[in-house]
Amino acid sequence: MADSSWILTASCPSQLGTVDAVTGFLYQNEHYIEELHSFDDKQSKHFFIRACFSTNSHFDQNTFRQRFSPRAEKFEMQWELQPSDHKPRVVILVSKFDHCLNDLLYKNKIGQLNIDIPAIISNHPDLKALADWHQIPYYHLPITPQSKPQQEQQLWQIIRDSKADLVVLARYMQVLSDELSQKLEGWAINIHHSLLPGFKGAKPYHQAYEKGVKTVGATAHYINADLDEGPIIAQGIEPVDHTYYPEDLIAKGRDIERITLSRAVKYHIEKRVFLNGNRTVVFKE
Repeated sequence: MADSSWILTASCPSQLGTVDAVTGFLYQNEHYIEELHSFDDKQSKHFFIRACFSTNSHFDQNTFRQRFSPRAEKFEMQWELQPSDHKPRVVILVSKFDHCLNDLLYKNKIGQLNIDIPAIISNHPDLKALADWHQIPYYHLPITPQSKPQQEQQLWQIIRDSKADLVVLARYMQVLSDELSQKLEGWAINIHHSLLPGFKGAKPYHQAYEKGVKTVGATAHYINADLDEGPIIAQGIEPVDHTYYPEDLIAKGRDIERITLSRAVKYHIEKRVFLNGNRTVVFKE
């Protein structure tokens, strides 16, 4: 029986022998591969691989790194190794809508999301009771157009002090500044409805109702300086019809948002997502 399980992820320029560089090494060192995904992107000419492997009690990650590094350097690999049971520290940003936050907290509580949540940050006080019930520190940082720079400085300081590995915008209804977006690029996940770009601004579901939409959905993506246009991690979609009034579309949309966001967070913490330019490679379960 294996005593521990680890995840090895790597990417490098496309070339002969990339799969063997990983799998051959694991075999030679008597590590059992439990799950393996790889993809070679013909457009970007870049290779991606994720291997989950088990090993025995004699495993030493420093020795593994020393032995694997020369092989990785030969293929110009960027690689990471982490225990399968690693619990990333996730700071959650939220405004007044609680459906995504509730879902993340519940799935964390029952073990479906293996994360630590050191802080919840909001520009409203409404969800403090929920955070208190889960015994998670809640930071209320009000914001006005005049106070936005100072508010974002406070927000960033909390993220840094929390030693966050990931930031999740669980319906945080504020547009981040370019400066903060650049700081969070590639390690902050946002969720929004998939009615964009057709129905922007206030009451998008009411706009969609007036146009008689036949599908609603949600998109979870990494943050960058382009509003709602970062690399997509996960999307969800459901059919609707003429019987759906605006309030029905809103309810359906919220269900899809919470499911899609938690799925994206799970993919990220399990090292299943690779940035590939402005796109992503996602190795699903």
